[in-house]
Amino acid sequence: MRRRDHNIFTNATSLLVCGLLAGVVVAAAAFPAAAMSGLAAKAGGETFANLPSELKDFSSPQLTRVYAADGRTPLSTFYDEFRSDVPLKDISPFMQKAIIAAEDRKFYEHNGVDLKGVARAFVSNNQGGAQQGASTLTMQYVRMSLAYSATNPQEVINATKDTPKRKITEMKYALQVEKQLSKEQILERYLNIAPFGNQAYGVYAASQVYFNKKPKDLSIAEAAMLAGMVKAPTSFNPTTKTGHEQILARRNNYIIPGMVAMNAITQADATKAAKVGIPTKVKPIGNGCVSVSKNSWGFFCDYFYRWWMSQEAFGATTYDRERRLKSGGYKVITTLDLKGQAAARSRILDNASDNSRNALLLAGIEPGTGKVRILSANRKYALDDPDHPTNKISSDPRKAKKKIRGSYPKTTNPLITGGGDIKGYQAGSVFKMFTMVAALESGLPLSFPITTKATYHSKYKAGYGTPSSCPGSDDWCPSNASKKEAGVFNMWTGFGASVNTYFVPLEEKVGAQNVVAVAKRFGVQFRQPRENDWANDENYAAGWGAFTLGVTASTPLDMANAYATLAGDGKYCEPTPIEQITTKDGEKIDVGKPHCIQATTKDVARAALDATRCPVGDSAQMGSCGGHATARPTRDIVGHPVFGKTGTTDNSRTASLIAGTTKLVVAGYLVNPDWQDHNDQMQHDPVNSAVQWTLHDYMKGKPKVQFKTTSNDKISIGDLRHVPDVTCASLSSAEDRISGAGFVPEIGGKVESDCPSGTAAGTSVSQTVKGGGVEILVSSGKKEAQPGTTETKKPKPGRR
Repeated sequence: MRRRDHNIFTNATSLLVCGLLAGVVVAAAAFPAAAMSGLAAKAGGETFANLPSELKDFSSPQLTRVYAADGRTPLSTFYDEFRSDVPLKDISPFMQKAIIAAEDRKFYEHNGVDLKGVARAFVSNNQGGAQQGASTLTMQYVRMSLAYSATNPQEVINATKDTPKRKITEMKYALQVEKQLSKEQILERYLNIAPFGNQAYGVYAASQVYFNKKPKDLSIAEAAMLAGMVKAPTSFNPTTKTGHEQILARRNNYIIPGMVAMNAITQADATKAAKVGIPTKVKPIGNGCVSVSKNSWGFFCDYFYRWWMSQEAFGATTYDRERRLKSGGYKVITTLDLKGQAAARSRILDNASDNSRNALLLAGIEPGTGKVRILSANRKYALDDPDHPTNKISSDPRKAKKKIRGSYPKTTNPLITGGGDIKGYQAGSVFKMFTMVAALESGLPLSFPITTKATYHSKYKAGYGTPSSCPGSDDWCPSNASKKEAGVFNMWTGFGASVNTYFVPLEEKVGAQNVVAVAKRFGVQFRQPRENDWANDENYAAGWGAFTLGVTASTPLDMANAYATLAGDGKYCEPTPIEQITTKDGEKIDVGKPHCIQATTKDVARAALDATRCPVGDSAQMGSCGGHATARPTRDIVGHPVFGKTGTTDNSRTASLIAGTTKLVVAGYLVNPDWQDHNDQMQHDPVNSAVQWTLHDYMKGKPKVQFKTTSNDKISIGDLRHVPDVTCASLSSAEDRISGAGFVPEIGGKVESDCPSGTAAGTSVSQTVKGGGVEILVSSGKKEAQPGTTETKKPKPGRR
């Protein structure tokens, strides 16, 4: 772009005339008010010379664009002023000529101040003629620049208030701007900062709002209309009746003829352009997450917004962070996987309606990075219109009495990720994973056996008279879901069958406070204030026996990431919605990139993951699931190596399933977010199906990758020791000998043997790990042969 020449004579003349104007013309133009106040005396050449001439650096607010993970698909925009700067080469030449015709036809002839125009305005204004401002395009740019560079409200007023002093200041600045910038640079900056009404600031926004096109594609008629609006965007608003008439007249009678007079277009072009209609409607411009390109992306957008607002890198306060988001002009590429998100929404709707009071929530996260790929629910992301509400009355009886409406089918609450009033939901047995990790960290192997019963009398307290307390005691006596869940279990089989009376004594052995510590390291947020207090006080945490059964509030995102920590070789990564953030100047910043810590050792993570393959119908590589599984179809549906866990709370108030591969972990909850003490029986089929098929869709076509295992036998099998032979010993003696050897004796069921009835027939195992449970089999004596028969017992092949 060519800089204009500024010779000494021109500059000196400009300063001389402006000095005179400062002392005479401007004061007279404001007569009698300025003269009465003594402004004429103060506005002499000396004062003019002392005025600042260097404009402060400023950046006009720019909209931030948010994209999906492909970097091309727009999710939403955030802005205070809908504006995005574009270079002059990307602005239609017609638009460039039209704005000059509208605002400053001497633009290429003056040095920032049109002296003849000032004099003409002075004469007209003081002889009762039409009021004229005599502001050049450069002076208008100065005025807008001063307003945007203001650091307080008074500076904004000073920059825009119609006073002689402001006019003098603009002249001084304009002369300096013309020395520093070329005409092309001034024109470019003007077109990018000017207001065009209807929330459009700058020519890019105006082109979008009024014509839904890029500024380089504006026609003569379109450019002339936009140029005509800058003078008074409200008065010349084409969407109003009077505004439409006025802008049509201004375009056809002033702007287009001016373009002809400047030789920018021919008369034939002008005649044709004048016949083009002017739009009466504008394109609605979305702002924020309620205006996402697809409604099903709303919950992810909301998560991104809340994430941004939590980042101190964007400002010390939430106000600063929001201003940065809405004016910084960032390009944000998020982690949202469009195909995965579409699959999740489709699979959810296969199993639950948006009009259901029960919410089916899915969160998908990538192991090893923390990148959030999926957030979906059977809800419309929208605000219910308070004047014409469509949401159903809340299922919470207390709220229903007050006619308070629930969160379905519309809500903007962060149901999946938590935040605000959403503290989370009890997810049930998925929390047993934390107990298993704590046990492995303490040195107990996966093979660690515990002899379980239908009900277990624990050392934890439940309170007298509570449903889970032991009869006549305040001790906690948890039970299993089925009476069949009794016998000797280890971590593979106990996790696969989800045996409560295995994991509660295991929690006792390793310490509940250590289990809670694992959950914290794995990303559980403890949003409930009381639970947060317990989690951060070891004395409370040590007595939190029910923690292993998942009575703590959590969200699908929390738990998807907790299980992803196993698949990430024990590396916990903070959840992030960010692939890349780029500033308006093209600089890439690191905020939002994966931030990970080693939450547990690789061996522990790999061992725990091996056991978590059992519930979802996969095969453990380091041991045996023993045929136990609570969501067996998962492996066949997903078609890849898979791990995970089901969860159910008391009275089935919630149902959950977490399932994952090396590429993605999906957590699904079926809950009632409006009233968690409801009486509905949540079935596993809907949530299981949604999770399984979403994972199937995501993994389709991807290579099958097996999970890593550890070669450390101690963490899987443990240090095996021989169990003492107690055959035919009294039960009390057998117990003493077994406990003396470092094992935990349990009296088991009766079996036939050669030993006297009521004595020990032997043990269930001949060797196990130290501290492990050993079941003592009780002899019922020999079975007497029936008359007329002979009984010959033969050992079964391969059996010991």
